[in-house]
Amino acid sequence: MMALSNRDLQLTELNGGGSSDGDDREDEWLLNNYDGKKERIGDGMRRIQVGVTGMTCAACSNSVEGALMGLKGVAKASVALLQNKADVVFDPDLVKDEDIKNAIEDAGFEAEILAESSTSGPKPQGTIVGQYTIGGMTCAACVNSVEGILRGLPGVKRAVVALATSLGEVEYDPTVISKDDIANAIEDAGFEASFVQSSGQDKILLQVTGVLCELDAHFLEGILSNFKGVRQFRFDKISGELEVLFDPEALSSRSLVDGIAGRSNGKFQIRVMNPFARMTSRDSEETSNMFRLFISSLFLSIPVFFIRVICPHIPLVYALLLWRCGPFLMGDWLNWALVSVVQFVIGKRFYTAAGRALRNGSTNMDVLVALGTSAAYFYSVGALLYGVVTGFWSPTYFETSAMLITFVLFGKYLEILAKGKTSDAIKKLVELAPATALLVIKDKGKCIEEREIDALLIQSGDTLKVLPGTKLPADGIVVWGTSYVNESMVTGEAVPVSKEINSPVIGGTINLHGVLHIQATKVGSDAVLSQIISLVEMAQMSKAPIQKFADFVASIFVPIVVTLALFTWLCWYVAGVLGAYPEQWLPENGTHFVFALMFSISVVVIACPCALGLATPTAVMVATGVGANNGVLIKGGDALERAQKIKYVIFDKTGTLTQGRATVTTAKVFTKMDRGEFLTLVASAEASSEHPLAKAVVEYARHFHFFDDPSLNPDGQSHSKESTASGWLLDVSDFSALPGRGIQCFISGKQVLVGNRKLLNESGITIPDHVESFVVELEESARTGILVAYDDNLIGVMGIADPVKREAAVVVEGLLKMGVRPVMVTGDNWRTAHAVAREIGILDVMADVMPAGKADAVRSFQKDGSIVAMVGDGINDSPALAAADVGMAIGAGTDIAIEAADYVLMRNSLEDVIIAIDLSRKTFARIRLNYIFAMAYNVIAIPIAAGVFFPSLGIKLPPWAAGACMALSSVSVVCSSLLLRRYKKPRLTTILEITVE
Repeated sequence: MMALSNRDLQLTELNGGGSSDGDDREDEWLLNNYDGKKERIGDGMRRIQVGVTGMTCAACSNSVEGALMGLKGVAKASVALLQNKADVVFDPDLVKDEDIKNAIEDAGFEAEILAESSTSGPKPQGTIVGQYTIGGMTCAACVNSVEGILRGLPGVKRAVVALATSLGEVEYDPTVISKDDIANAIEDAGFEASFVQSSGQDKILLQVTGVLCELDAHFLEGILSNFKGVRQFRFDKISGELEVLFDPEALSSRSLVDGIAGRSNGKFQIRVMNPFARMTSRDSEETSNMFRLFISSLFLSIPVFFIRVICPHIPLVYALLLWRCGPFLMGDWLNWALVSVVQFVIGKRFYTAAGRALRNGSTNMDVLVALGTSAAYFYSVGALLYGVVTGFWSPTYFETSAMLITFVLFGKYLEILAKGKTSDAIKKLVELAPATALLVIKDKGKCIEEREIDALLIQSGDTLKVLPGTKLPADGIVVWGTSYVNESMVTGEAVPVSKEINSPVIGGTINLHGVLHIQATKVGSDAVLSQIISLVEMAQMSKAPIQKFADFVASIFVPIVVTLALFTWLCWYVAGVLGAYPEQWLPENGTHFVFALMFSISVVVIACPCALGLATPTAVMVATGVGANNGVLIKGGDALERAQKIKYVIFDKTGTLTQGRATVTTAKVFTKMDRGEFLTLVASAEASSEHPLAKAVVEYARHFHFFDDPSLNPDGQSHSKESTASGWLLDVSDFSALPGRGIQCFISGKQVLVGNRKLLNESGITIPDHVESFVVELEESARTGILVAYDDNLIGVMGIADPVKREAAVVVEGLLKMGVRPVMVTGDNWRTAHAVAREIGILDVMADVMPAGKADAVRSFQKDGSIVAMVGDGINDSPALAAADVGMAIGAGTDIAIEAADYVLMRNSLEDVIIAIDLSRKTFARIRLNYIFAMAYNVIAIPIAAGVFFPSLGIKLPPWAAGACMALSSVSVVCSSLLLRRYKKPRLTTILEITVE
């Protein structure tokens, strides 16, 4: 029984948030033009995941997919057989969650809308509506005053105030302004304000212990009903699971949990359920259920097997079995009773699934099992009844039916175990997060209490204490203490990272030495670990294009097999009637009908569409998990499939092939200006720029001045932002950055230009020959020459070097060995670009390319149909990443939600590009092997089962043996995919040994 309460207040219905404008229209156009390749949810669309129970093979998942796509308003539906989930993107104005659930159930499967993976606060989609009581209003002027104040607040889209009800309704963006800020603004205007509720909604799953009777359940319901902000709740007394829908603006998940425990005076113990852990427990439950069915079937089938094979050799027992009891022998009665239980009680799942498939106009493996076992069972029953009527007793085949079901269940059990291994990567990622956290409670800046809380209840802004040797419970920044943190389990970086005040930390990593206090900044689904889990899960649910072949075969497989079985029966029966084979081949007391029927049943049960359906998804699941363990996040099976065909890899230069830590190596003044004055001028101009080269110039000038005047930095430590702005930089006006050229500004009323030749030429400033020669010399030594002009005169040049990564040359050579051509695209001048390319061995170079032009460079290599990968930082290179067939964002670190990238390489190592390509090739080699095995199995097994080789070689496959072969075929394909777990990433020392396969 479920207790249900629903206390919704109706608010104005809103559509999802609108789209935000990009910084660059061309970038936006490029991204939009590649939506076909990148999975994006359009404005107003919503995505949910639905748990689907009852799917057994690819035909079932196709049925569910078809039912979902048949709904008006569903834009995309992807069904994952292995995870028993459906991922649905739909228009909430046209179709509701319940409609999706009903569509799946109408198709004959059980469905459940899955909760979000976050329990730590709302994840706003656009704007929400908040309702406030406003006191102190006496007339229309007051209403106008409040409305005017509200509409002027940042993030507020709409505000309506009603004098009669003293209520205000405010539509606002919770990422810009909070409900408390709105209330404070009303109070600052001289009115009273109190938040009532919002249109936002969040869900939390809780495990409640202490509910022992009906009275306790009513007590719990009373507590929840009195909570402000609780909208709906559902409690299952059997499992102790409590599902609560609440208003996240009015009530936090931690307040809810603490409130239930507090108001019950400790009677109820509350634990937050991790949705991922919940799915794992369901998988375990499915495994145990299948094992229970198999053991039950085996327990009942063993006596049937003994009656048929062993007992005839034991005279006393055999005599009992031959004792006539009514119309039948005792042995027949026992067989009939035992097998009936196996056939219709234990085997009920096959009939249910087969009926469901047939009702939806499709067929699956369950149809084959139901057909084969029913044929053996009902023939045996018919033979018994025929013997009673005519006195002619034909042999029965009850053991065939029982052993078939037993072997199929055994195969299913092994298959579930093996499939469970394919999702180990997600389980390991979930286990990285600690179960609890130490919350530091402060009062006026002082720590007054430490309290252990559930890690899923951490809120943004919480201060948490992390002891040495424990896991960090959330993403955040260090506010106190120093230590080293092992981040290898998340980023793949083996070397512990030093952490001090203001250092960012990642949840799930391990604090090694000192005690840290961190302030949580990202919780719930915003956390890095949650995003990694979500990415891996979405990748495992996606279908590789090669799987379309398996889906097509699955849709026609069963009808073809049934036709072959009927043809087999007809051929053997007609051949027997015509005397084409000797009577000695028939079983004792057997007929041509029975002889042909056994071959026909063998054909039905040996054919296996499941092996084909599992060939791709199991391999993709394992590969995405292996990639995540190596810091390579793969966004789907389609990305894996494209990556194994890569012909060109285009690298951005700065920060990708180079270390991204530019340093000034030369500063030469060509006028009578003092060197220090020159550096101050350049640094003042560049201080407002975000470009890495600009930061290098400022850093160089700062150090120059520190050494000139030690009093500015007596400790010789890194200069803080405060001291940087303490007076040594000049005032700058009218600053503007010119992409691909440099910067311009005014200092003391005179124009300053810092950039390349193009900038100075456009400004009409002549570059003298001796300066040009000096710049050329810099460029030929792989350094970038920065020209500086002041008051329309060229006054100096700075040489900047960005060292290449130490592994760059080896990786480039490794790619060439793999048959992949590396290409470098850069906005730098051609001399510097060619010098860097020569150093690392790249032959194809495109220089002087503007940021937006990199996408055109990608397309130029795609013209002949080649698969092109782009490796960049995922931010400035987004258009090129989107344009490429395979986008790889390198050095993403914690910024893993890069939409334009197909692969997210968390480390800043070029070796991961090799890993990404190598893993994709090995994965698809394994998929091809799986398909070859699955196809070869059916091509070889079906003729053997049909008795093609019986006349010449005497090979005959009994139906129970055919069932065993069918069961093991799926297991063998899954085990083949599991071998990918042994993947070892190629080391730099062995990369050069890779050859084109």
